[in-house]
Amino acid sequence: MLSPLDPILPRNAGAPSYWSRLYGSSRGLAIARAADQHRGPLLVVTADARSARQLEGEIHFYAPPDAKLNVITFPDWECLPYDVLSPHLDIISQRLLTLSQLPAWERGIVLASVPTLMHRLPPLDYVAKHSFVLNIKDILDIDVFREQLVRTGYHAVSQVMQPGEFAVRGGLIDLFPMGSPTPFRIDLFDDEVESLREFNPESQRSGQKLNGIRLLPAREFPLTSDAIQFFRRQFRARFEGDPQKVALYRDVSRGAVPAGIEYYLPLFFSDTATFFDYLPTQNACIIDANALGAAHAFARETEERYLERRHDVSRPILAPHELFLMEQEFTESLEKQPRIHLLSFKADEAADTAAATDPVSTVAFDTRVPPRLPVDYKADAPYATLFDNLRTFQGRILLVAETLGRRETLRALLTDNGFTPEDVQGWADFLAGDMPLGLTISDIDKGLVLATPAVAVITEVQLYGERAAQRRRRVRSSARDPEAIIRNLAELRVGDPVVHEEHGVGRYLGLQIIDVGDGPTEFLTLEYAGGDKLYIPVVALHLISRYTGTDSEHTPLHRLGGDVWEKAKRRAQQKANDVAAELLEISAIRAARKGRACPPRDDGYLAFADVFPFEETVDQARTIDEVLADMESDKLMDRLVCGDVGFGKTEVAMRATFIAIQGQAQVALLVPTTLLAQQHFQNFCDRFADLPVRIELLSRFRSKAQQVDVLTGIANGTVDLVVGTHRLLQDDVSFKNLGLVILDEEHRFGVRQKERLKKLRCDVDVLALTATPIPRTLNMALSGLRDISMIATAPDERLSIKTLVCESNKALIREACLREIRRGGQIYYLHNEVRTIERATQQLQDLIPEAEVHMAHGQMPERQLERIMLDFYHQRFSILVCSTIIEAGIDIPTANTIIIERADKFGLAQLHQLRGRVGRSHHRAYAYLLIPPRTSMTDNARKRLEAIEALEDLGAGFTLAAHDLEIRGAGELLGEAQSGEIDEVGFALYSELLSRAVKSLEAGDELDQEQPIHTGTEINVHAPALLPDDYLPDVHMRLVLYKRIASAPNEMELRALREEIIDRFGLLPDAAKLLFTVTALRIEATPLGIRKIDAGPRGIRIEFYPNPNIDASAIIELFHSAPGIYKLDGPQRLRVLTATDDIDDRVATIRQVLKTLSVDLH
Repeated sequence: MLSPLDPILPRNAGAPSYWSRLYGSSRGLAIARAADQHRGPLLVVTADARSARQLEGEIHFYAPPDAKLNVITFPDWECLPYDVLSPHLDIISQRLLTLSQLPAWERGIVLASVPTLMHRLPPLDYVAKHSFVLNIKDILDIDVFREQLVRTGYHAVSQVMQPGEFAVRGGLIDLFPMGSPTPFRIDLFDDEVESLREFNPESQRSGQKLNGIRLLPAREFPLTSDAIQFFRRQFRARFEGDPQKVALYRDVSRGAVPAGIEYYLPLFFSDTATFFDYLPTQNACIIDANALGAAHAFARETEERYLERRHDVSRPILAPHELFLMEQEFTESLEKQPRIHLLSFKADEAADTAAATDPVSTVAFDTRVPPRLPVDYKADAPYATLFDNLRTFQGRILLVAETLGRRETLRALLTDNGFTPEDVQGWADFLAGDMPLGLTISDIDKGLVLATPAVAVITEVQLYGERAAQRRRRVRSSARDPEAIIRNLAELRVGDPVVHEEHGVGRYLGLQIIDVGDGPTEFLTLEYAGGDKLYIPVVALHLISRYTGTDSEHTPLHRLGGDVWEKAKRRAQQKANDVAAELLEISAIRAARKGRACPPRDDGYLAFADVFPFEETVDQARTIDEVLADMESDKLMDRLVCGDVGFGKTEVAMRATFIAIQGQAQVALLVPTTLLAQQHFQNFCDRFADLPVRIELLSRFRSKAQQVDVLTGIANGTVDLVVGTHRLLQDDVSFKNLGLVILDEEHRFGVRQKERLKKLRCDVDVLALTATPIPRTLNMALSGLRDISMIATAPDERLSIKTLVCESNKALIREACLREIRRGGQIYYLHNEVRTIERATQQLQDLIPEAEVHMAHGQMPERQLERIMLDFYHQRFSILVCSTIIEAGIDIPTANTIIIERADKFGLAQLHQLRGRVGRSHHRAYAYLLIPPRTSMTDNARKRLEAIEALEDLGAGFTLAAHDLEIRGAGELLGEAQSGEIDEVGFALYSELLSRAVKSLEAGDELDQEQPIHTGTEINVHAPALLPDDYLPDVHMRLVLYKRIASAPNEMELRALREEIIDRFGLLPDAAKLLFTVTALRIEATPLGIRKIDAGPRGIRIEFYPNPNIDASAIIELFHSAPGIYKLDGPQRLRVLTATDDIDDRVATIRQVLKTLSVDLH
């Protein structure tokens, strides 16, 4: 028998060889070692994409570090044959990179699944012919370069975020090439490339300098005018009828890229290639078990889908043999390579027999099946099996943890039980050493046992089962940063309502450059009631906030000079004071009472945490730490955990429950609906199954006898955790030792229940969970009163939800449902009219007779509704026709398609919540928003749908939808009574009023309601201070940057912003420099209590607020420093008698005055 450390590859094509007895991850080891010895590239063929990803991880782990092996996966499109969807741009990018590198590869490993290899590809010379290199000092004509990029399939955008995009701004070009992990910034001096730098797409900040970059085409087909003409000729030759009636033909004719165009690839070329054509000579092939069976299954599926679709005249399709290798062609292509078949474990016995008769073609390896070493939490010694194995194994052992944190947990566990593991870099480091027990980090799933040398690898999956970790599907250059999304947010569109702090709600009409006598100045134009216009200089944008309240199309505007706004503001301030007082009162009572301190986390907790089947996200881990730290202290906890649906709030609740029960306290979990109670009950029972914990469910659907039994258990303390609806708040429920109350979606309880909860807050730890985004502004206003934890990071394995806005048609609905059913999933079909829902259900059943369809809506009897929802949860039928009752429904991981009828009637927030019902697993989820013809929709509805269609990224959807959910979030924290005031003054301003009220009450001061919120300084230096449109032509980008400049809280942030703008758009022109200078002066002058500085050619006038923050001695010092220059003009005005036309001199004088006046402040 051979060791996987010394495998042998066949040299020539011909009869295949077979490898058997490769157990655990030894196949990855054998492949890595074989590739190291092989002179050419090695193709590894797997049955599916998941196997390819798993094998890639094993090969990376076992590859010799000095071998410098290239290991890449040629990714699958993740679309069904003849799909109307296109692959994600990240996937296209990785595929093009692989195709560009393969022909020149000398050695390395490329992994690909069978369906991927059976797709036909562009001709061999396509990628090279449409790629080009750009170096420092190259001469570049911007117009020609732009045209070249568009021809190769790149998209012009205003801000580059993903592969295949570019942006031109003057002499700067931002470009994200396909196949590159980062975008690049090209800086031109005249027409010469002066610098090339990487940059971060989130922050837009530049990084490392480069000497040259290579640009690949943006698609697997060309879009030049010649290619489009060729496509049109081929299309007309293949398909009968009028091509102008086919939307796809019309789209390509005008240079657009319609979804699903990849399934028309042969029409762009006179001939296509296969993946095998791209492989250089000297290659060999390793074929995983089940690969040939997968080829047969894929060929059958392709043929079935072709037969279903071939008669659709609105989207004619090509025959399978034009797009894919047929099964026999695929097998023949494999047979032309020197090849090895890996035998499945079932075939090993047969292989042993074959090896005896044909020892040349079959090689058996000397490996053993890795043992399962399950952690048993019910046992007194949960890790006994592992420890026995460590003591009895006759050889050396390498333990593999999945992350740094888990490695440290494992180390502590081993050390506490008498073992001394040594840290190693990886497999090679361990093999080269002589330590008996090693510890390293990797994400491989399967262990390994070798006979010679006697070595074992033990992974976390062997300890905790298949659920030990989730894998990252795609490596992204950086996680989405919610703050960056908000910061770069396209916040304001023309026609949107905004709030001016002094004048009320007006409508934003855009930016306008006006010369008011001192050169051009840029103003924000607002329209008020009666058509009145207000022009706000861009330096004063800190007084403007986005209005979030009622529907933006129907927002009532205020009248300039009227008193309605002042009254509304006064009412809102009074309400804010009341809210602040109530919050402070509860806070004070809680602070005066001591809570119970739960015991600190021990091995039992660590073992419980280890069973969590997923890798914690950063936000989730931080939130868990915050909650447990609260519980371990002796202060009462009142914490709100806010995170999007499916982002891991329930696990936070489970960890808190474990700690509370461990501290001998009872836990109550309150939910708004019986369905949610049922699901939480099931989830908690599953998670605590191995622990001596009694969990019960209390809702009015349980029988009288059951309820009495549960109530008795609650009263005598034998029930540790009770899950229930508001039934738990009734008077007959009496806990023996209640220590923790967990509230799910608290805002959905009624007023009476909230009053009960308010009393509870003064006695026990309270943990509230919500999927409604709580905005940061409100979060800051309440800091210290109620603790808030945010989980804004999506779990690694969750793919973004593919959202399609399309006009309703039966073929599309049938296709969407069948795609989901075929992959074993379920579908929500949202029809929000109870009157006609029965008819809609019947129509859908007629359309898709192969599926079982049921309906659910809020007017059904509750027991019937519960039964239907539970049947859907247990996958007893495939399609649920429902109303918006599912908006806060139960979590169904297998439901990954939602179809929403008349999506134009929903708000953005509601669409986001509904869409969040799907995408709870690692499968790509689909949301179809069905609309009437676009011409019959309102502008607002059209805008909403465009916005949600664009929000594919998970965390991004959460953060962007926060704008429209702010009102809901405010009601959640403060109670619904405030919604009226928030509607009147807008959310952002209400938050500031509340923040001010909290601060003044805490300090014990009387609040001066006449005092404006922003006592900022208005500065006019009588010279242009703006971002000129020839420097930054994009009006919207200018607006966002003006807002950020005006809102900069200190000089440090202003300086960072200045650096960023220079980085992104080039050196600042004089007017932009002056804009930053004036803003810096305003930041310096505001704390002094200066209302206005007017610095003209004939002198400077400074006006103060009443009671400015200036010492009289500073004024005296000013007069002494330059007698005759300074003059007091009334109690609140100071004049500086220096006449100068030079702007720099005026600025220097203002700086000197501010420095002298602020001397005592510093």
